[in-house]
Amino acid sequence: MALGEFDLIRKYFTRPTQQAVLGVGDDCALLQPAAGMQWAISSDMLVEGRHFLSTVRPERLGHKALAVNLSDLAACGARPVAFTLALALPRVDETFLAGLAQGLFELAGEHGIELVGGDTTAGPLNLCITVFGEVPPGQALRRDGARPGDALWVSHARHGGIGDARLALEVFRGHVSLAGDEFETVRRAMEQPQPRVALGLALRGVATAAIDVSDGLAGDLGHVLRRSGVGAVIEVEALPISRVLARQPRALQLDFALAGGDDYELLFTAPADADARVLAAGAAAGVGVRRIGRIGADAGLRLLDAQGAELPLVLGGFDHFRS
Repeated sequence: MALGEFDLIRKYFTRPTQQAVLGVGDDCALLQPAAGMQWAISSDMLVEGRHFLSTVRPERLGHKALAVNLSDLAACGARPVAFTLALALPRVDETFLAGLAQGLFELAGEHGIELVGGDTTAGPLNLCITVFGEVPPGQALRRDGARPGDALWVSHARHGGIGDARLALEVFRGHVSLAGDEFETVRRAMEQPQPRVALGLALRGVATAAIDVSDGLAGDLGHVLRRSGVGAVIEVEALPISRVLARQPRALQLDFALAGGDDYELLFTAPADADARVLAAGAAAGVGVRRIGRIGADAGLRLLDAQGAELPLVLGGFDHFRS
């Protein structure tokens, strides 16, 4: 007999509560923030065909659905506490549900975060997660704190870079060819991004502004520049590029790294004299950090090559209604 809505919730998505006062199974979850903390809350939706391909393994989809939300908490410098899941399924597929739950709860366990509620329904495959995190008052990383003279930084995997997720997408589209092991490397970057939660926590009191790179570095930086009322210069030779992406034409490297999206790295600013503190934060989090430019008083974004000449590149971020 096929599972009904509440049967599949009990079988795949119900776990004993850890920190919540009341979790899955009632009309509302009850959460109690630690004394002196503020809630940091964010939601992200993943829609099949828009945010992920039908070929993705369900455990990787479960991982990514939570990871992209944890990335928002990382950009805020918040500690994850709990999350809800709203899930639409075209049909009840227990093999798919088992893999989805596995990937979801494995990442949740790594970050000590628990599922406390949500909803399920029939419909096109769609996952919407809302995350709840804690941050001390006045310590949240925001988009409006960048100041002229600040250095501009981006995080990256120890042996990776930005732009790999876009490279994987172009392989799927048939526009780029890669060897099997290289494709698997960039495919993992696209399907299993690693939220930089530890780095976000380590950057409290160091970074002046932050955002996670979800829609392309240049486009996401634009949000910080507008909110902070400043401009920026990026030195493109400083961008962290993986060995796989470095084998592609230079124009493609820059396009994917600056406007590719789906990287889920942290892009942040810090005082010019805080390099040692930023590097220490990266080391403590086990994440690479690269200084890629600087913040200026004049509005707009300029891209400079190794000789300091301005590049006439036209870049933009991903837009869900235009891209």
